[in-house]
Amino acid sequence: MIPTESPRHIRLHSATALVIANMIGTGVFTSLGFQLMGIRDLPAILLLWVVGGIAALCGALVYGELGAAMPRSGGEYHYLSKIYHPVVGFLSGWISMTIGFAAPVALASMAFGSYTARIFPVASPLVFAVAALALISTLHCAGLRIGLMFQNAVTLMKVLLIAGFIVCGLLLAPRSSMPPFAASFVPSAATLRDMLSPAFAVSLIFVSYSYSGWNAAAYIAGEIKNPRINLPISLWSGTSLVMILYILLNFTFLKTAPAAELKGQLEVGYVSAHRIFGPLAGDILSVMISLLLISSISSMVFVGPRLIQVVGEDMALFQFLSRRSGRGTPLNAVVFQSTISLFLILTSTFEKVLTYVGFTLNLFTFLAVLGVFIHRRKFKDVERPYKTWGFPVVPAVFIILILWTQVYLLVQRPVQSLAGLATIVSGLVFYGLNAVIEKSQRK
Repeated sequence: MIPTESPRHIRLHSATALVIANMIGTGVFTSLGFQLMGIRDLPAILLLWVVGGIAALCGALVYGELGAAMPRSGGEYHYLSKIYHPVVGFLSGWISMTIGFAAPVALASMAFGSYTARIFPVASPLVFAVAALALISTLHCAGLRIGLMFQNAVTLMKVLLIAGFIVCGLLLAPRSSMPPFAASFVPSAATLRDMLSPAFAVSLIFVSYSYSGWNAAAYIAGEIKNPRINLPISLWSGTSLVMILYILLNFTFLKTAPAAELKGQLEVGYVSAHRIFGPLAGDILSVMISLLLISSISSMVFVGPRLIQVVGEDMALFQFLSRRSGRGTPLNAVVFQSTISLFLILTSTFEKVLTYVGFTLNLFTFLAVLGVFIHRRKFKDVERPYKTWGFPVVPAVFIILILWTQVYLLVQRPVQSLAGLATIVSGLVFYGLNAVIEKSQRK
């Protein structure tokens, strides 16, 4: 099939908002307690989020070059198809179009249902989860302009809420609630020891999941105005802002509550908020996280179908997913992704999927960043309006960090990792089926 040119309506601020909204989810509010179970040194905890942020920023800088040189929607699907082989690109697209976006949408919807049901116990969490998915999907089916306006508004609200939480934690929390500051935040020998431990590497896997979404704008490059300039800026500026917010937010958690009180807790935000705001913290935080989740659901419902649409443009088997409505929405792709998300919500099987989806997605981002070396050598004459800052060190840092976490994930979670590889291999069946269909169409 011949790809159709998407209208370029997405401006820089909207592309940046999508990056921010895709990155900020529930991970930063839930993972600190488990990190404290394996890492005792508080500076090492903060450096964990710094290292994760550096990895994401390095990836964003590289994707800026790839996206500027190949400004079509699709992200890794498009990059890997051009750099390596169409089958590699398709396998990346296969993961993204089946579980890469649909599973996190399902998780965020169910989390939204749980928090909302606590505030308004008029219906079950499942009802709220399904309602959120249905309403947001319908909103994005209504048209590109409406979807962008809604996304920009909820993303701004998300950033302001987190910034407000940080300010309240650092400035307004009563002194009596502060933990003893003998637990210094100045790095020491213990910091280096914890950073070199297996616990640090395993925790970095979950921090990387919290940072996932830094490449969101790459999936919609074909709809971004002046993508050769605006795409790189949206990637690194959005990632940089989230990195700063994450570090400050975790510093706030550690400063407002004792590490022993946070250790092993899933709702570390609740513990911190209770000390900052008092007994009403539970409801306040529930409202806050509900609003954060609305933004996350919306961003993934917006971005995911754009990738699915591109796969439909290239593959005869999925041609029906390439159609856009008169208002610029990939309607069939939105319905396709939302249907998978709905199935996962109703069956709750997505929780098992999410244990290995990180491994598969990291594998393809690794190949994409490695591909910048191959692309420069293979396509020497291609115009590069933006080149990776700090090349070749920046991509090398990303590659080393991802390899480090992937190896530990294989060792610590072999079943989930192998299941992820099996999911990738299953895509070969559909790639082969598509080849048969295209061959029959040429006859």
